[in-house]
Amino acid sequence: MNIRTALTLLMLISLTACATAGKVDHADKQAKLANIHYQLGIDALGKQGMLPKAFDELMKSNEILPNRPEVLDALAYAWLLRGDMKKSEAFYLRAIHHGAGAATFNNYANLLNRMKRYPDAEKTVRKALADPRYPNQDLAFINLGDALLGQQKYDDAIKAYLQARVFNPDSTLVNIRLAHAYFKHGKLQESRAIYEIIIRKQPENRQAVEGLISVLEQQNDTAAARQILSRFSHQQTVSPLDRAWALRELDRINSL
Repeated sequence: MNIRTALTLLMLISLTACATAGKVDHADKQAKLANIHYQLGIDALGKQGMLPKAFDELMKSNEILPNRPEVLDALAYAWLLRGDMKKSEAFYLRAIHHGAGAATFNNYANLLNRMKRYPDAEKTVRKALADPRYPNQDLAFINLGDALLGQQKYDDAIKAYLQARVFNPDSTLVNIRLAHAYFKHGKLQESRAIYEIIIRKQPENRQAVEGLISVLEQQNDTAAARQILSRFSHQQTVSPLDRAWALRELDRINSL
């Protein structure tokens, strides 16, 4: 090999290396830009009135670097907030197709419960629970309980909610779901006890008060129902709408 040939080869190698480095640098910049838009979209999802901004940022992220599972999952949730369950489902399925993990299976199961597709929700959330590394085990067991309750599998639903409570003992959401499951199963004393514990800690919790009123009516304990509603309506932290609801309920029960 003469000197001229060697120099030519060196120049070609140098040019190839520069081109490769340029492509890597461009790809790295695109990935960083896509991630910035994704983070801005996630931040906007958590703020009231920022849903259009969330869509804008997440769509930009997906355009720059298409089909990242976490971006598709966020877009699915954005569509759910928008009220379009079909588009939400389409994005969850895309995210799963592109390798999404347990979090997306759990989120999709929540959507299926909202759509009252309970057997599908049960099957989907079990895929999330199959990954023991998934950090939000309590939420997954809540979704499992909801799916089972929707199928009137009351004992299994109660077991699922109890398992959720193991992971998050102080969760009001878990305890309200558990109380409701006991109510649906006809175990009124268990349901009443849980609701009363919640209300002692959170006297302004309308959901718990509503649940307890349903239990008390089944038990024909209208005196206790009146007392609970009167106490609730006098809570200073109760909103005007909730107070109006309580007063209407009082009138209804007094007319029974």
